[in-house]
Amino acid sequence: MEKLNILWTTESKETVFNMLSSYAIGSVKNGWWSEVNIMLWGASVKLVGTDAQVQAEVVEMLHQGVRFEACETCCATFGVSDVMKKMGIAINPLGPRMTEYLKSGQKVLTV
Repeated sequence: MEKLNILWTTESKETVFNMLSSYAIGSVKNGWWSEVNIMLWGASVKLVGTDAQVQAEVVEMLHQGVRFEACETCCATFGVSDVMKKMGIAINPLGPRMTEYLKSGQKVLTV
């Protein structure tokens, strides 16, 4: 099995509930991927940091075994670092991480 990294950049709530969450949780439950890691970057950081309904869905994904990491610069820009930390989301500089994932041949799905 391989790791899947999902780059989440959209602020669309419809995408969260009608694609991202269902696929990420389904992937973990059904063993489609050995690990599912969602990277919050750009508008998704603001959405997760400010929308209670989306926060609840992210917490559910975390409880199901989906991993999350958020862009350090974006968290600072949108003032949501504390929210992310309280939710248990790792905050990292994502530019180097994304480069590492791509250069190592890991799978990256963008939404």
